[in-house]
Amino acid sequence: MPADTKDRIVGAGAELFRRQGYTGTGVKQIVAEANAPFGSLYHFFPGGKEQLAAEVIRWSGGMYARLVGSAIDPAPDILSMVDLFFAGAAETLRETDYEDACPIATVALEVASTSEPLREATAEVFEGWIAGLAPRFEAAGISREKSRELSVAMLSALEGAFVLCRAKRDTEALEVAGRTMRQVVEHALGHC
Repeated sequence: MPADTKDRIVGAGAELFRRQGYTGTGVKQIVAEANAPFGSLYHFFPGGKEQLAAEVIRWSGGMYARLVGSAIDPAPDILSMVDLFFAGAAETLRETDYEDACPIATVALEVASTSEPLREATAEVFEGWIAGLAPRFEAAGISREKSRELSVAMLSALEGAFVLCRAKRDTEALEVAGRTMRQVVEHALGHC
């Protein structure tokens, strides 16, 4: 089977898990969406849906890290980066009618207590995102320890705001989170 079959399965899994969650998505639906033979799922993922989901989580995590990086890297300074981080998330939610929030959080909320491999995969992605944000704060002169704390706080604020925004179908929570994180970063800059 061509390697692009595996890529189609991963891509279809990513899209379906993002929209419907892990438990709401069946393997037959994934292979149908990928236009792949049913047996190809088990050919590439002998561990079944759980193995596929772990790969989808890691693949999606890398894709979202690159997407966010491309959106915030042009920021001229750290405060502008914070603004872009939250404004970009709000814009994405509005443009996708509140469907395109974080697929990693969606799966993490569902399976963190029931699947150790998927908990580990989501934790790995979140840690990668934190590790990717921290150097941006360090470059602004903030200590390594404080940079990590700010990265954890930004990611926590973002993920929590996604939940509220999707439930309320408005971006108020992201706007508030963005303003609040800007103030926190301003304070940290004042104490460098």
